[in-house]
Formats: sequence, C-alpha cells, structure tokens
Amino acid sequence: MALLGSAFIRGTVAAVAIFAGQAVLADEVTLPRTMVWTSYDLGSTGYVEASAMADALDKNYGTTVRLTPSGTGIGRMLPLAKKRATFGFMGNEIFFASEGMFEFAARDWGPQEVRVLLGRPAAVGLITGLDTDIESVADLKGRKVGFVQASPSTLMNTEAALAFGDLTVDDVEQVIYPGYGAMVQGFIAGEIDAVPVTPTVSALREAEGGRGVRWLDMPGSDSAGWDRVRASATIFSPTSMTVGVSISEDDPAELLGYRYPQLTTYADTSEDEVYNLVKALDESYDLFKDANGVIARWNMQDAGSSPAGAPFHPGAIRYLREMGVWDAEDDAWNETRIARLEAVKSAWAAATEKADAEKVSDDDWPAFWDSYRSDALN
Repeated sequence: MALLGSAFIRGTVAAVAIFAGQAVLADEVTLPRTMVWTSYDLGSTGYVEASAMADALDKNYGTTVRLTPSGTGIGRMLPLAKKRATFGFMGNEIFFASEGMFEFAARDWGPQEVRVLLGRPAAVGLITGLDTDIESVADLKGRKVGFVQASPSTLMNTEAALAFGDLTVDDVEQVIYPGYGAMVQGFIAGEIDAVPVTPTVSALREAEGGRGVRWLDMPGSDSAGWDRVRASATIFSPTSMTVGVSISEDDPAELLGYRYPQLTTYADTSEDEVYNLVKALDESYDLFKDANGVIARWNMQDAGSSPAGAPFHPGAIRYLREMGVWDAEDDAWNETRIARLEAVKSAWAAATEKADAEKVSDDDWPAFWDSYRSDALN
C-alpha cells in the first residue's frame, strides 16, 4: 500500500521523460512541469507546509511550484477562480465560499464549486482559567467570552463549541476585540473567562504560568452535544489532542477537530490531474514530513478523510479509495455536502432573480441574500 510515508524508489528519477509540457515518471505519476498554488502569508504554518511540499515535488518529479501568498481568503481564492492558479492551501474560507457567506456573499462571488484534495487535521476549543469555577462548556452561560471583530472563522469555532454545551452566543457576554492576539492577551490579563484557541498557540504559555489554562472538553461520547455541533457547522468532528499548552498524553483535551490547511481546487479541475497530485504527495511524503512539528499529519490516513470545509474532489477520492483510506461513511458525508452546495446554489439563483425584479442595489444585496438564505436553507 503506497501510503504517505512509503519509500519512494529514487532510481526512477533517472527515467524522466519530458513531452507535451508534462513531466512523467516511470511509475506513471504525471504532473505538469509547472504549477501555481496560493497559500497563507509568508511565515505562516500554511506557507511553510506548502513550501515543503512544493520542494518535495521538485525533487521527485522536476515540477516547479510557484506559491502566491495572501493574508486574506479572497486573496487566496481569487487566483483559483480566475484560473491563474490551480490549487490553494486554504482554511475555513472554503466553507464560507461554498455557502456564499461573508465576503463571498458579494454579487460577483456567490457559492463556489470548491473541492478538497487533502486536509491536515487540526483542533480548536474553548479554554478558561484555573481561577474560575467553569468546568464545562455549559458553565459559560452568562460568562464573559472573547470574540474577534470581523472574524467569521473564529465566530464559527465559538458558535460550534457553545452549541456543544447547548448554548448560543446570546447566552454569553460577548467581549469583542479588534484582533485574535488582542483577544488572547485579554484572556491572559483576566478580562474574560473564556476564548477559542488552538492547542499550540505560543502566547498561552504566558497564561499557563499565570492564571492557568483549563480546556473545556467536548468528548465524542456525548452524542447529543455533537449532534448540536454538527447542526452548527458540518466541518467539525471529535478529536483528542495530546500535544499543546496544558495538554499531555496523560491529560488530553477533547476538542473540535477540523482541517487546516486544506489543499483545495475547483470542481472542474481534471480528475486525473488531482489524482496524480495526491499520489505524488503521497510518494513524496518522506521528503517533507519533518518540515515542522505538525506537517506529519498530512499522511493519507489522517488527511484523506471527511469531514472538511467543502466536498472532496473525485480525483482525490479515487486515489484515497485505492489506498483503503476512503470508505462508505466518507461517501455519505461527501454526497450530503454536495447536496447542500447544490441547495445553496439554487437559493442563490432564486434570490438573484427576486433581487433583480425588486431592483435591489449591490450595496443592499448582502443583507438581502443573508435574509433570503436564512429563510430558504434553514
């Protein structure tokens, strides 16, 4: 089974044949001679991982990958939409893109036919201080919780975590900060009772040495809690983290599992091209798996299963199924996610027709669509 981590037969490199603008190896993996990927900003985890994978493909296949970094979801998505790039290392913006939400609610965007190839498992959860009497998510009712202004991804994380405890954002006291770093510093200073964070945020070390850190567990065994999480957002699944601030093998944290980064393309990208890229990344795994502390989780077993921010691409599914990674449960999730995307597209088309008839201006469109979307899809 040629899973990520299997040995790549380096002797085949000498058998490269170049023709028709493509580089072909003797093991029949075919890649373009050049590719353009979008990624997160320079210095980010996503950029480091994309760079390591690009370097591995160059060494194994002679394929040159040019990275186009951007600090915004639109900046990473636009080159894909305009066909100036084929693949992108994305975050939760692909969920919002497929749902036509937030910045993708603009009339020149709307629900996007994005597809996932692979997604590295990551986790997020709510923490409180050891100086509080808060022991569970449900205990946050009426307490101060940190929020970040104009941060849809952070809001989605918080909403899903609160849903586990049968709460909504209206059940807590919302303390809004201008940025993520300011929110974490607010927690460290004791201004708020809880914040959504990932386990490896370095700034939490300061809190660990001060007020202390307590993770509010969301165990997978709580089926009712997880039903509420999935009703809030389909991208999450239960995960147990053993590495991070105030986390260990002996004291793990039960958190919201999601995907970051997610290697993404559009649905109309060739199935063979996607298949070959996933296979090439699998066979090149040993060359990039040590680039940082978490990139090893791009192995097929971890990165090649649902859920994710958008449906998986058929080319990726084909390879994952061959490797025994993709199963009937993944198929069911993917079919449901595609059906949801089709429903969003239908709602968008109907809303557009209604807005045109009512002469809704471009400035008024986002609010019009938000209201129509809520009524049509919920």
